[in-house]
Amino acid sequence: MMPLFPTAPFSRAATLFAVLVAGTSLGGAPATAQPAPPPGNALTKVASFEHQVTGVTVSRDGRIFVNFPRWTEDTAVSVAEVKDGKVVPFPDAAWNSWRNAKKDEVSPGDHWICVQSVVASPDGNVWVLDPAAPAMGALVPGGPKLVEIDLKTNRPARTIAFDETVAPQGSYLNDVRFAPDGKTAYLTDSGAKGALVVVDLDSGKARRVLDGDPSTQPDKGVTVTYDGKPLRRPDGRGVEFAADGIALSPDGKTLYWQAIKGKTLYSLPTEALAGGVTQALMPTALADKSLAGRIETVGENGPADGLIISRHDGRMYITSPQDDSIKVRDLSAKGAATATVIKDARLRWPDTFGEGPDGTLYVTTSRIQDSAFYKPDAPAALPTDLWSFKPVAAPAR
Repeated sequence: MMPLFPTAPFSRAATLFAVLVAGTSLGGAPATAQPAPPPGNALTKVASFEHQVTGVTVSRDGRIFVNFPRWTEDTAVSVAEVKDGKVVPFPDAAWNSWRNAKKDEVSPGDHWICVQSVVASPDGNVWVLDPAAPAMGALVPGGPKLVEIDLKTNRPARTIAFDETVAPQGSYLNDVRFAPDGKTAYLTDSGAKGALVVVDLDSGKARRVLDGDPSTQPDKGVTVTYDGKPLRRPDGRGVEFAADGIALSPDGKTLYWQAIKGKTLYSLPTEALAGGVTQALMPTALADKSLAGRIETVGENGPADGLIISRHDGRMYITSPQDDSIKVRDLSAKGAATATVIKDARLRWPDTFGEGPDGTLYVTTSRIQDSAFYKPDAPAALPTDLWSFKPVAAPAR
């Protein structure tokens, strides 16, 4: 299928970097060795999974982490490290032992309920974002949380729990980015009423902003398609995800986000989210109105899921689910069009990015269009993959 929005030509003259880890299934069987990748912006399969994956992140020492949300099945593993050719529950089996049937028996604050994202922070640790809404439905009380895992000990270092003012029923906290100074986290909520969430990591205090603002809501004028047809559930509903993809400039001064059911990329200076005394004393509606006045429209990405700004070239990479592609945006050129980096049928709903220490980009394919949400005869456990590629260097300006 042709991209919904025209893309500029993109150089295809690079050699793919070797992957860090050989893939396996959750069953632990060794993956088949992959042949040397061909020249150009090709994909290398890093791992295959027996379950629906969304998030991926790579620590600064090269460790790879992934997560499996409880969407259409009660997954046995929610967060895992791809380690020594195997997928290992992380940080341990106990944190991964929550089950839907044991909802009233297992404490939600120290177990993974329905994890959506894993993200490495600048200080070298990994954070896990748990919206705690199995099947994207009702929140499990006491479950929504952001948990830091100390990679020196592989143990939880702190847990920031979100109450109903931050994660109300109907919310689905989706993705997170961390300020370079390690003091602030920024989250998207892709649930029933889109919003952003700002977290002061030192105090653990969080506040919900732009709740219901047009920039965080699904765009009624956009229909997400696949194979040239509207992607719809059996009851006729289309894709309705609100603010989802999020990215932060390397200097931490500009936050970017967009809805999947949308086409527009928005930005906001992070100093506007600093939460000074004046804003703290404002009623929420007035504070959001003040913030809305500072939102900028960056450009049109088309329906997109994951966003990442590379530490190595400063460009924004974008997953484009409806046409099996990955795109790139030059943020230094205001109003520049996106360019297609890779278009490959194996990128079946490219979902989330992670970046390795050497600039290799990792991307999950969550196959949302193949799931039981949209295909009633789909298996509960949906096989998915993790891919990598080494972006071509940005041309000199």
